[in-house]
Amino acid sequence: MRLVATSTVKEGATLAKAIYNERGQILLNEGVVLGERLLERLQNKGISYIYIKDSETEDIQYKSPIPDKLRRTAISTIESTFRQLQNNSKLSESFVIEKASKQLIELIRNLHSHLKNDTDLLNLLTDVCSYDQYIFTHSLNVTLYSLAIGMHLKLSTKNLETLGLGAILHDVGKMKVPAEILMKPGKLTEEEFEEIKKHSEEGFRILRNVQTIPLLVAHCAFQHHERLNGSGYPRGIKGNEIHEFGKIIAVADVFDAVTSNRVYRQAMLPHEGLEILYAGAGSLFEIKIVEAFRKAVAVYPVGVTVELNDGRKGTVFRQNAGFSDRPVVRILEEDRRRVKPYEVNLKDEPSIIITGCDAAF
Repeated sequence: MRLVATSTVKEGATLAKAIYNERGQILLNEGVVLGERLLERLQNKGISYIYIKDSETEDIQYKSPIPDKLRRTAISTIESTFRQLQNNSKLSESFVIEKASKQLIELIRNLHSHLKNDTDLLNLLTDVCSYDQYIFTHSLNVTLYSLAIGMHLKLSTKNLETLGLGAILHDVGKMKVPAEILMKPGKLTEEEFEEIKKHSEEGFRILRNVQTIPLLVAHCAFQHHERLNGSGYPRGIKGNEIHEFGKIIAVADVFDAVTSNRVYRQAMLPHEGLEILYAGAGSLFEIKIVEAFRKAVAVYPVGVTVELNDGRKGTVFRQNAGFSDRPVVRILEEDRRRVKPYEVNLKDEPSIIITGCDAAF
């Protein structure tokens, strides 16, 4: 299978991996032949990339980092908790989180267990989310990315649990932002952006009085928009004033935001998201955290088409653990001509680098 931009798929292509919404409902099943109307429907739903069948890459398979059932359980738990906060008075907010904390802690442990036992690089690119449910999917993705970073930094199991809770609840304050602002398809006004920015303080306020979770979890919500150089919000703190967990969640939050489908723009590919992180490394983000992220997450997902500095093109066939920018590539084209497919391991070829990442060719 190959991972391609939906906008480049030609009529008659066959879907190689079923597309689900975050509730686990199938939008389109594997094996469906894609016609003009279906392709238009996918693009209207904001699905930027899909897997299609291809005879030269039929043995390439996408593996989800967590089981579908666990993913559905996670989304359901996050949504249930957040919705209750949205519908209850301020007096009961702490109680809502307290009531959900045991379930959330168990969820973090299950996610950590799956990531710990999986040696593959983390790839969440093809997880589908509906526009109106973005916040719940985002909370789960940020948790997975944060745990992957924390594991690479060799945090203790206890610290990973706290980090995971901080990540899964980092945006809980958005439940207090008016929905028409949160889901606005166009550019926010200055006043609307100021309203959005309040979610960090709201999250801290909600979480700091919850007795069943560490106070540090509240600070994760408070600090995930702070930046090393003091340009963040809500307090404009800098450097070591920001807790390490806040710095980790900041990296995970930005990456997932730019590589996810949103009502106002299409998703970027992972390598483009990583470029944004590196552009801010040392000024906005901690360099060691960006480096840990690069080593833990698939920059070039399996199935995506890449171009090498010697002009060859091919499809990413397999990842190399710890070397996310040096995968094994199945070469399909040389000198602008199709060739008999063969593999080249970029980990063993230091002079060969990926110079482009196309959805199709």
